[in-house]
Order: sequence, then C-alpha cells, then structure tokens
Amino acid sequence: MRAQRLLSMIAAAHPSGAAVNTDIESAPATPVRYQDDVVLGFSLMTVVWGLVGMTVGVWIAAQLLWPALNFDVPWLSFGRLRPLHTNAVVFAFGGSALFATSYWVVQRTCRTPLFAPNLARFTFWGWQAVIVAAAITLPLGITQSKEYAELEWPIDILIAAVWVAYAVVFFGTIARRTVSHIYVANWFYGAYILAVAILHIVNSAAIPISLTTSYSAYGGGVDAMVQWWYGHNAVGFFLTAGFLGMMYYFVPKQAGRPIYSYRLSIVHFWALIAVYMWAGPHHLHYTALPDWVQSLGMVFSLILLAPSWGGMINGVMTLSGAWHKLREDPILKFLIVSLSFYGMSTFEGPMMSIKTVNALSHYTDWTIGHVHSGALGWVAMISIGSIYMLIPRLVGASKMHSVPAINLHFWLATIGTVLYIVAMWIAGVMQGLMWRATEIDGTLTYSFVESLKATYPYYALRLLGGVIYLSGMFVMAWNVWKTVAAERPVEMPARFARSVS
Repeated sequence: MRAQRLLSMIAAAHPSGAAVNTDIESAPATPVRYQDDVVLGFSLMTVVWGLVGMTVGVWIAAQLLWPALNFDVPWLSFGRLRPLHTNAVVFAFGGSALFATSYWVVQRTCRTPLFAPNLARFTFWGWQAVIVAAAITLPLGITQSKEYAELEWPIDILIAAVWVAYAVVFFGTIARRTVSHIYVANWFYGAYILAVAILHIVNSAAIPISLTTSYSAYGGGVDAMVQWWYGHNAVGFFLTAGFLGMMYYFVPKQAGRPIYSYRLSIVHFWALIAVYMWAGPHHLHYTALPDWVQSLGMVFSLILLAPSWGGMINGVMTLSGAWHKLREDPILKFLIVSLSFYGMSTFEGPMMSIKTVNALSHYTDWTIGHVHSGALGWVAMISIGSIYMLIPRLVGASKMHSVPAINLHFWLATIGTVLYIVAMWIAGVMQGLMWRATEIDGTLTYSFVESLKATYPYYALRLLGGVIYLSGMFVMAWNVWKTVAAERPVEMPARFARSVS
C-alpha cells in the first residue's frame, strides 16, 4: 500500500507518469515466486570463469616477459592461449554475468517469473558447454582466427541455439509482464541480445570443410569489413549495451535513489543503438578498406562520445543526495568507479579512431591498454559489484560473509587496473614513436628488436597489475564460498526461488 501511495504521488507530480518512472520495481500486490535457480548458477559460474579467464590472462602476460613459459608445448603457446583468454573473460565471465543479471532484472521489473524456466536452464547448461568446448578446441589450434568469432562451426551452431533460447526466455518474460512499463534496463538487455544474434550469425558465416575446419563465407577485404563491422559490436553491444542494462538497474538499486534522469536514459539508449553499429571500420584504418568507409567509422566513433558520456553522467549523478554512501558501501564503489572507467574508455576509443591519432596507436600496446581499461575497469567492475549484490539475495543472506573483504577486493581491482592500463599506454605510445622514426635517408631509426627490449619494463608492470587484479578475484571467490556455504536459520526455498512480497 505504501508503494502504491508513492507511485500515485509521483504520477501527480509528473503528468507524464509512465515516461518519468523513477521506481525500478515496486512491491507486487501478491507475492511472486521468481525462478532464481538459473540466476544463482550463472552468478556462481561468473566467479569461476573469472578466475579461470584472468589466470590465463596473467599467464600469457608472463609469457610476453618470459617466452620460455610456453615450455615448447604447442597448446601452451601465446597464440593459442590468447583467444582462450578472450573467450573466457568476455563470453564466460562477462556472458555469465549478463545472463544472471538479465534474468534477475527482467523478473523483478516485470513482476513475473521467467518465461519457459526449463528453456532458461538449457541456456545455462548450453552456455557452459560452449565455454568448455572453447577451452578444449582453442589450445588445440582449432579456430576460425576471427576476433570474437574464433570458435569453429559446430560450436557456433550451439551458440546460436543457446542464444535463440535466451531471446525466447527474455522477451517471453517481457511479453507476460504484469506492469505496463518496460524499465529501461530491459531495453538495453534486449538490444544486446538482438545485436549479438546478428553479429554472431553474420560474422560467423562459414563453409564447413570438416568437423574442425571451415572457411569464411566472405573473401578478402569484404571478410575484414564484415569482421569489424559486425565484430566490433561485440564491444558495442555485448560489452557496452548489456552492461549498461546492468548499470541502469543495480546502481539505483544499491544507491537507494532513482536514476538521475530517466529521460536521459532513453536518449542514451536510442543514440547508442543508432550509432554504435557503424563504428566498426575504425579498426581498419590504413588498410585495403575503402577510404570513405574508414572515415565513416571515424565519424560515427566521434559521435559516440556524447551518448556514452551522457550515460556515465546519468549513472554517477544517481548518487546525488547520497554521496556519503560511497564511504561505507564497497559494492557501490565498484559500481560507480566502473562508470568512471566507462567514461575514460569511451573518451579514449573515439580519440584513437581519429586517423592521425590511429597512425600512432595502430597495432601497439596502447590498443591493449584501451581494451583493458574497458574490460577490467568497466565490464569486470560493474559485473563484480552486481554479483556481490545478487549472491546474498539468492541464498537468503542479509549480506556477503565479509564486507571488509569486498573493500579489499575493490582496492586490488582499482590498483591492478590502473597499473595495467598505464603500463600499456606508455608502452604503446613509445612503440608507435619508435616504429615510425626514420633517419634522413629514410631508413628506420630503431629495429623491431630494439622497440621490443624497450617495452620489457612495461610488460613487467602490466604483469604486476594483472597479478594484483587476479588476487582480488581470489578474495571474491573466498567471500562468495563462505556466503553460500554458511548455514541459514531458515531453509532456502526449493531451487533457490524466493517469494518476494
């Protein structure tokens, strides 16, 4: 009743009530039994795959410093472990976090259990099968050699099946909602689901030769253009839109404040949807791609700065009137600092897409620094904060086992990220300057070996940052284990489904 009175007051204050929805979820008239078993499964696997993927990342970072760490074993070589690291941290860790949070959010904001819960459980087991298949095939060298689309065609088919099931569950839940309004987080989640389906189908199109071999359906420059026009949207939609859905629910929820501007969130959504799909060619500056296409990618990348920073400001300013909570709530620190890294990454990306700047950053470790400012700072930290919010609620606990451990994890993650990206920024700019330096007669001033030797100290600093970040993940794993394993005064409902009043 109290919630209903509040909603009526908001409606009276704002004649356009539905458009100004300041409440994420209000108490339903009757208790709803949500399907949270699959949410718990994905939440726990987020932590597991985070440990696995980041451990591989630290290992290959060490290999660049000490190449002998491949032990002359082909499946331990950098070239084979690098795509495994990418798939483990992006699709296993990040993907599991997106599945978990989207299933949680869509139920609460629509006030209805998941549509087709058995299909939702199929998405869990199917996705884990995809990741295990990747962990087996990539070290064996079975790959299509396409960034974000390395896996061979049999696994691609399984991914497509899981993703179609995911879309059916998500949009089916929205269709059976008991409220008229579709909260903005669901718009971002829905866009990410649809866009990833497009990029997967188009970018992974291939002609099978055998069970483990295929050739791209496209040739030459067209293949490159397809790769980055669609593949870039693994960044634009999987790593951005999906996690913005996370932000628009969990930041206001943890802060106990309405989103700063609901109208801005709508502008943010449509601007990203309209622009992001066209930014991919900025990966192909100074290649055989037509010059006008390169310029198109640059222009749209620059335009992206405005909506990206609008979204960052919207999230950070949600704390207006509640800034003091940052002192005492380490989960909120994760969520807000992740937005700071989001803002930094979405400024750096458009700047690097400018052709003259790209001439310096192209193929250098500056790009690696940019990728990880988004991956470690934005994607991982918003995911970690959201999982810290979910785990206690899923197992019937009032809070995580150790709040000081969350605070320790926050500082380990922040310091690790800063060390990593600063090392790669400096290394990348240095590489770009050394590679293009010429003598009066036109010969190169520095050999490639000289630039490599100059990079070694920064590889050591990058490795240190990675080790620090990984240590934070072990702290998280311990904290989650203690929270889940703790005895409860009241037995948890079957399948971890909670009645929410």
